[in-house]
Amino acid sequence: MTVNSNTNYSVLDRPEVLMFLFHPRAESGVSVQTGTAEDILIPVDEGIAIGARFHLTGKNGPSVLFFHGNGEIVSDYDDLGPMYNQLGINFLPVDYRGYGRSNGEPSVSTMMQDCHVIFEFVKNWLKENGYGGPLVCMGRSLGSASALELAACYEDAIDALVIESGFALAGPLLKLLGIDVTGLGFEEEKGFANIDKIERFHKPTLIIHAEHDHIIPYTDGQALYHASAAEQKQLLKIPGADHNTIFMRGLSQYLAAIQDLIQGLPG
Repeated sequence: MTVNSNTNYSVLDRPEVLMFLFHPRAESGVSVQTGTAEDILIPVDEGIAIGARFHLTGKNGPSVLFFHGNGEIVSDYDDLGPMYNQLGINFLPVDYRGYGRSNGEPSVSTMMQDCHVIFEFVKNWLKENGYGGPLVCMGRSLGSASALELAACYEDAIDALVIESGFALAGPLLKLLGIDVTGLGFEEEKGFANIDKIERFHKPTLIIHAEHDHIIPYTDGQALYHASAAEQKQLLKIPGADHNTIFMRGLSQYLAAIQDLIQGLPG
C-alpha cells in the first residue's frame, strides 16, 4: 500500500462515522503563558488554527510532539507536562480541529492533512526559538494515526517514535465504536494504514499498550511492534491497565520507558 499525505479518507468523513470517531470538547479557563508552558495557535488552513500547549524546559533537551486521544484536549495534560519537564523533555501536545482552543470541525481528512502542517510549524518554531535537541513524534489512541503518518513521511526529520494505545487496523476499531463497516463499504486499504506506515520507520520506536485495553486490544500493540522496521524497538505492556487507566496503573513505567528511549538518541 502506498503511504502518502494524499490518501483519500472520504469514506471515513461521513457523518455516521465522525459522530463516533470524534468527540470535540472546548477548553475552559484562561490561556497559559508562564515560564514553562506557552499556549500556541498553529494556523493550518484559511481561518483555521489548532491549539497547542508547549511545556518547555531546556533549549538543548529533546522535544516530544504529542497527538492525544479522542475526547482529550491539551489542557488534560497540564499535570503530565511538568513531569516530562522534570526529565529534561520539552512536551508539546496539540489538539485537532474543534478541540480545546481550536476552531473548525474535525474530520479524518483534515486531521491527516493538518498533522503535516503542524509538524512543519513545530519544527520551524523549535528552530527559530533555539530548541536544538532531538525531535520525537508520539501519538496516543486516535493520535497514533497522526504520529504514524508523520513517521512514514518524514523519517529523516524525526529521531524517534512513540505509539501509546495505538491501533493497528481500523476495521476492528470502527466496529467496536458501533460503525457498520460492511454497510459503509470500508476496506483497510481505504483507512489509516498504520501497519504499513510503521514498516516505513526505521529509527528507535517505543510501543506502549495497556494489558486489558477494552477499546484497542493489546494485540494491536503487538501487531505494531512486530510490523515495526526499527532495529531498536520496545513493547511495554502496562499490567492491569485498560485504555483509560494506563496512567493511573503504570505512569512510572511509562515515563521511564520514554526517558530510556530518549537517552539513547544521539545529541
